[in-house]
Amino acid sequence: MAYWALSRFFLFSFTFLAHFLTHRMATAWRPLDPTRGFKLLPLNRSNLVIQRPYDLPEDHRYSFCDGVHRLWVLSTDKPHTPTSRTSPRTEIRIQGYDYSSGVWQLEGHAYVPCGTSGVCIMQVFGASPHATTLMLRVYNGSLYYYRETLLVQNIYNRWFKLNVIHDVDASKVKVYIDGKLKLEAAGRGGTSHYFKCGVYAQDNDSYYMESRWKGIKVLKKCD
Repeated sequence: MAYWALSRFFLFSFTFLAHFLTHRMATAWRPLDPTRGFKLLPLNRSNLVIQRPYDLPEDHRYSFCDGVHRLWVLSTDKPHTPTSRTSPRTEIRIQGYDYSSGVWQLEGHAYVPCGTSGVCIMQVFGASPHATTLMLRVYNGSLYYYRETLLVQNIYNRWFKLNVIHDVDASKVKVYIDGKLKLEAAGRGGTSHYFKCGVYAQDNDSYYMESRWKGIKVLKKCD
């Protein structure tokens, strides 16, 4: 009788431990939610300013269909203003949520077609003495922080979820890809910032550059 009871106890303990470990492993591999503790801010079409080659109509470099923003540019295109000396771009500039303090976040799903290279697809504008706090660039199918740090390989022709968090007061930037932390970098100064996404030609740019975006959100850390 004692043997039967002891066997039953060990069987129960083993089953409980197996379920516990299975749950812990599933939790450990579950993607994080970087938006936890953040407040979602209202965003509409008036907040999305399309910067494009100044000599072209908007629909020659941008489209919005079925919830997807598609932005493209050619390496031979003009800059976004007649007086600008920057490279060609077609970008969504988030307007109405410029910030100088606090913790801010951009979330979105991005898609980069095969062949697009030498291009910035997302940036946190504003820094000192630099122009940007963050640039996410694509080179030959891989996503980089500027050109110095590889974040993800093989991003062509697939949707991936991007979360960028900028803590101005702590001077830190974090980048999550599909819920996994891929970068934590120092801020780069500056007194005013805003988010941009799309395509902005960089070094060794391909002739045709394109990125697509959906589910764009702006969030702010709750006080």
